[in-house]
Amino acid sequence: MVLTKIWFADNRIYGETDDGRTLFQSLLYYKRLLNATDEQRNNYRISRMGIHWEELDEDVSFESFEYDNPEPVGIAKFFLTHPEINVSAIARRLGLQQSLLASYINGTKKPSKEREELIMAEVRALGAELLQAEC
Repeated sequence: MVLTKIWFADNRIYGETDDGRTLFQSLLYYKRLLNATDEQRNNYRISRMGIHWEELDEDVSFESFEYDNPEPVGIAKFFLTHPEINVSAIARRLGLQQSLLASYINGTKKPSKEREELIMAEVRALGAELLQAEC
């Protein structure tokens, strides 16, 4: 699959494939593109492997347009919309590998419902600790 055309709308990147399909991904996965100007977004090149924005130092593979989760949900959406939460620290608190939690967030792996609840419980526990913090 190769994308022949791309465009941006509604905080998403859309692509038209060489076989006529329209695919999309949320820009929450690509913070540099999310925060880029229209001029920066339109300054790209398409190669055999994907789309490249040299000025933004961003690459999007064609393959990623066919991932199961084009729009983040659950813990992926939570962490992508709250970058102030330190993913590595949450992983350490849970005894998880940071790379596994990162895979859940970027959509390349899907946590079980139980694991997702455990992660969010730890985030809430951190929030409760912060509420109790004394200055």
